[in-house]
Amino acid sequence: MSVNLQKGQKVDLTKDNAGLKTLVVGLGWDEAPRKFSLFSAHQDIDCDASAILITESTGKLAGPTDVVYYGQLAHKSGAIRHCGDNLTGKGDGDDEQIIVQLDKIPAEYSKIVFVVTIYQATERKQQFGMIKNAFIRIVDADKGTELCKYDLSENYNGKTAMIFGEVYRYKGEWKFGAIGQPTTDNGIGEMAARFQ
Repeated sequence: MSVNLQKGQKVDLTKDNAGLKTLVVGLGWDEAPRKFSLFSAHQDIDCDASAILITESTGKLAGPTDVVYYGQLAHKSGAIRHCGDNLTGKGDGDDEQIIVQLDKIPAEYSKIVFVVTIYQATERKQQFGMIKNAFIRIVDADKGTELCKYDLSENYNGKTAMIFGEVYRYKGEWKFGAIGQPTTDNGIGEMAARFQ
């Protein structure tokens, strides 16, 4: 049974799910209705989901090869794979998915942070106040069952990026924490830099 999380809550993914090996991290959002304007052309909001791997020894991002995003669809370890870029967020369900093979994550990494940035947010004058129904959910890929979901429901006007949540290793178990922290980072480069 799936657990609906609130901001700041955590859930143990592996404790009651013996043999859990592969997660599907699904992220979704919809564009909020906008007022029609004769003076500006409508541009779809291109949200990009990314995974940032954090090392156990430093608690930081070691370098660019530890960021999985639309420009680098797989981690060098093969443990994390991005399923591709959705340019509009249209349609039901997950807009982007990231596959995480827990049993293949090298021991040097203790955490995977899942973030969403708006492509060219500053240039296109777009922000998360134009987004609704944003969520992150964790699915057991082998069983096809949703383990937990976190719906982001706050007002994020003026924010251009979001730290959705994190999967982390703690005392031999894998857990998920719902974060929901908005930022004003413009693109994955600025977002990744905050973890270095």
